[in-house]
Amino acid sequence: MQTILTTQCDDDVGLIAKITGLCYEHNLNITRNNEFVDKEAKRFFMRTELIGEPSETFLEQLQTLLPSGAKVELFDESKRKVVLLATKEAHCLGGVLLKQYEQAFNIEVQAVIANYPDLEKLVSGFDIPFHCISHEGLSREEHDKLVGDAIAQYQPDIIGLAKYMRILSPEFVARFENKVINIHHSFLPAFIGAKPYHQAFERGVKIVGATAHFVNNELDEGPIIAQNVTPVTHIHNAEAMAKIGRDIEKTVFCNALQLASEHKLFINGNRTVVFS
Repeated sequence: MQTILTTQCDDDVGLIAKITGLCYEHNLNITRNNEFVDKEAKRFFMRTELIGEPSETFLEQLQTLLPSGAKVELFDESKRKVVLLATKEAHCLGGVLLKQYEQAFNIEVQAVIANYPDLEKLVSGFDIPFHCISHEGLSREEHDKLVGDAIAQYQPDIIGLAKYMRILSPEFVARFENKVINIHHSFLPAFIGAKPYHQAFERGVKIVGATAHFVNNELDEGPIIAQNVTPVTHIHNAEAMAKIGRDIEKTVFCNALQLASEHKLFINGNRTVVFS
């Protein structure tokens, strides 16, 4: 049996020895280990791949060895449940669905929820439930409540915003805290908000990019997970930049979901620790 142990806590002397020592006592073989210490915040992060059967008391024993407030979790090899939110653009959504179809993902898309019906045919082709919940005539809070209730029935581990072009209410963000991953069509922190490719064109940039990040209550300012860029020149207008950017958006979004599904992400204040 393969298991992943994740640990985050205040930094202290001998943490690695304590964790690996307990694994040895429980006859757990460590096949891979990554650790990081944020020296400024004095925080310790570790991801450990194990083979063996952890006992029911393993986490409890580990908790007693670590500083107060430590967060330790064990994950098996099960695929992570994901619900995707979308609007009308197909490239990010289609990229995720295709990778799942190819069994190249450690995720299982439970459903797709959109505020327009445009993508239903695409989603149905992958035999995945599609819910259209229109925002028309509703306040942001009312619509988010309906969407949140639809999400909750699937109890997902991750919620992916596959070009979901709506600003989420604080109530929605709090309801699914640290579970929502967005793809922004810009290399953040530059060009926050709407029409980033038009903003980039006006500034005469020489690269365009995309950023996947966790969602918080500050627009496009949640902890960054993954980014990528590609060069452009003076011959590219805003529309051409947007066309080039779509492939980057799809790749970065899929990468972020994969990292999350493999338990390689830790939120560290307004930053992330990302193990390769």
